Amino acid sequence: MTSPAPVPVSIDPVDLAQALIRRPSVTPADEGAMDLLQRQLEGLGFTCRRMKFGEIENLYARRGTARPNLCFAGHTDVVPVGDDAAWTQGPFEAEIVDGVLYGRGAVDMKSAIAAFVSAVSRMPETPGSISFLITGDEEGVAEDGTVKVVEALAAEGEIIDHCIVGEPTSANLLGDMVKIGRRGSINAWITVEGQQGHVAYPHRAANPIPMLVSILSRLQSRVLDEGYEGFQPSNLEVTTIDVGNTATNVIPSTARARVNIRFNPAHRGKDLQAWIEHECAVAAEGFKARAEVLCKISGEAFLTQPGPFTDVIVAAVGEATGRAPELSTTGGTSDARFIRALCPVVEFGLVGSTMHQVDERVPVDEVRALADAYTALIRRYFEAFA
Repeated sequence: MTSPAPVPVSIDPVDLAQALIRRPSVTPADEGAMDLLQRQLEGLGFTCRRMKFGEIENLYARRGTARPNLCFAGHTDVVPVGDDAAWTQGPFEAEIVDGVLYGRGAVDMKSAIAAFVSAVSRMPETPGSISFLITGDEEGVAEDGTVKVVEALAAEGEIIDHCIVGEPTSANLLGDMVKIGRRGSINAWITVEGQQGHVAYPHRAANPIPMLVSILSRLQSRVLDEGYEGFQPSNLEVTTIDVGNTATNVIPSTARARVNIRFNPAHRGKDLQAWIEHECAVAAEGFKARAEVLCKISGEAFLTQPGPFTDVIVAAVGEATGRAPELSTTGGTSDARFIRALCPVVEFGLVGSTMHQVDERVPVDEVRALADAYTALIRRYFEAFA
């Protein structure tokens, strides 16, 4: 079945990227970014659904009803600009200087959204469906964004066959890397409650610090693994230790620490949580203080096995850039960790060297080249799967 053919409208990716950047959509604010995108997609024949959860704006748009359904996922929200005065160009003015587009979100990831919209505008007909899953809650706590949209779509029986996420995955040159998997992430907040007292009379107090040190030592002494096929070894890092004691002669009542584990598919989040809780309980045996732990699993590890879908992406990247991308699982987490519940997912986008920095920027030629790559990807995808 062929999707309805709207009147062809060619959208320039740089113009649209500038328009999106000029919407200061720092999480959780939207500032009209989603409205702007919706108007563009409706003009291309998409049926758009706004899916608001809490204060977060989300958008699911689809053109066509037939399978396969190729989805593009991304986010319109951006991180704060930091020191506004340190920017050489206004962070939300989207100025182009010497062929380079400046602005918060230029790399992460409004230009990628604009590039995919531009690619779709060049292809008014496809033998299947194209959809967009766009959130305003990727840079924040990510509780009312993609994860909620995925849950709602799954409950409705919506089928997405494959998904490309437009995160800035390229390392040094556009097209040198795509991400086919990500490590999982778990945070643990450890609190040890003792009893405050005078340092000269330790028998009248219960110092929580030795117990906390023991817990952290036990956690760090374990080698989680030596790696997993396609993944680097899992690692546990202590990210903060806080006692809050300003006196030199006082044993504090409370000691806190936070740890993060980035784990590969050799582990599941719930198993690591159980291990952390067990180590806290063992360390507390025989101490007058007590330990509590709160864990939050922000995503499980996943891998999209190389195959026909990754072959399409590699070929499209090669066609547009002349490069053969590395298939990688490095880096942090992304919303791909939620989308994997619906379908195979791969990430490909711009060079990420300036994302989240002052003077975030991208050469306009690379934005247009990314649109070319997405155009080739769409064409090759339907040739392979329709």
